[in-house]
Amino acid sequence: MKEQNSKMALLGSVPVPKALLALGLLFGNGAAAYLSRLLGKGDKETANKVASTALYSSVIIGAIAIIISVIFLKPILRQLGALDSVMPYAVSYTSIYIVFSIFNVFNVTMNNIVSSEGAAKTAMCALMAGAILNVILDPIFIYSLGFGIAGAAIATAISQMVSTVVYLIYIFRKSSMFSFSIKEYSFTKDVMSEVLKIGIPTLVFQILTSVSMSMINGAAKDYGSSALAAMGPVTKIMSMGSLVVFGFLKGFQPIAGYSYGARKYDRLHAAIRTSIIWSTCFCVIFELAVAIFSNGIMAQFTKNDMEMICVGQIALRANGISFILFGFYTVYSFLFLVMGKAKEGCVLGACRQGICFIPVILILPNVMGLNGILFAQPVADVLSAMITVFMALHLHKELNAVQSQMTIEVHNQQRQ
Repeated sequence: MKEQNSKMALLGSVPVPKALLALGLLFGNGAAAYLSRLLGKGDKETANKVASTALYSSVIIGAIAIIISVIFLKPILRQLGALDSVMPYAVSYTSIYIVFSIFNVFNVTMNNIVSSEGAAKTAMCALMAGAILNVILDPIFIYSLGFGIAGAAIATAISQMVSTVVYLIYIFRKSSMFSFSIKEYSFTKDVMSEVLKIGIPTLVFQILTSVSMSMINGAAKDYGSSALAAMGPVTKIMSMGSLVVFGFLKGFQPIAGYSYGARKYDRLHAAIRTSIIWSTCFCVIFELAVAIFSNGIMAQFTKNDMEMICVGQIALRANGISFILFGFYTVYSFLFLVMGKAKEGCVLGACRQGICFIPVILILPNVMGLNGILFAQPVADVLSAMITVFMALHLHKELNAVQSQMTIEVHNQQRQ
């Protein structure tokens, strides 16, 4: 049981590689939003420069960040809440994971760029190849070869490299509309300001996600190893649901960006409506599954730690209920960024894991004890959804005004 709890606590310390992956999203997501608008306007020359610049910048800066993270790994892990009893596991797993994260930085950047040009099949193949291989290799390296927790990191590293190979084949076969030539690299103010305008809010979101995980781990640590261990599986399970929504909205992003860039507002409204409906339907189904099978899900992560199962069960059900709002919130979080509205996108992106979450996790445990930790994210989700409603109403009012003005201009031209 002790070893199992240690592994679960280790899962909670994984924010380090998550923060590194944020660099891929910084350039990838920032470029993707800009690329969609450029393609909508028909400016392929600038789009080519943006894609090349984003890819090479992410790899260079990612490599620098990885070197720094490896040098200061132990202090970082301690700051994130890793206990001394868990530190050997954390160092063994995270050191390997971080070094090979350079491939994942490349993959995340490419995934966003490829999605922006509508090549969803390529992005899916790269993700699926890595994910399926990871599932196959995990038990081989962990149990058959006896590498333990380090084996999980090795399996993940190999899987990431395979995904990278898929993207490299896509590039070298010239299947993309972008050349990704070093000659097109243009680290200029015009290009980087547009990329970072959207990329920085995405980076802030990822960093806040890591900070929120660290704060939950730190708060749960005061209630014993079982409470801390329960947070790992809960985070993993809820992340699975979140990733499905993010994956769905990867298809929404290029459509929204292209429609906005081409000033096709009817299509944009239809894309928003469809995305909210379908993502929310999934969130409801996911919530029901998590609520009904919460006990069985948690039992898979421990043999006889009933306290861990009980704590995790409560957390899963609480997070599941508020997860219903996640689709609605995320659609508009994506939308503001893809439209180039950096301020609004930054505020909304920072709500769920920062603006709303941090005050809640600092206050609620003092009032409700352990339950305050378990219900911190659900409370933050509800507050974030409320803020989203007000921002969404203002956005649609603005879009309707622009659309009305376009209709008047077209009518006047026809009369002339």
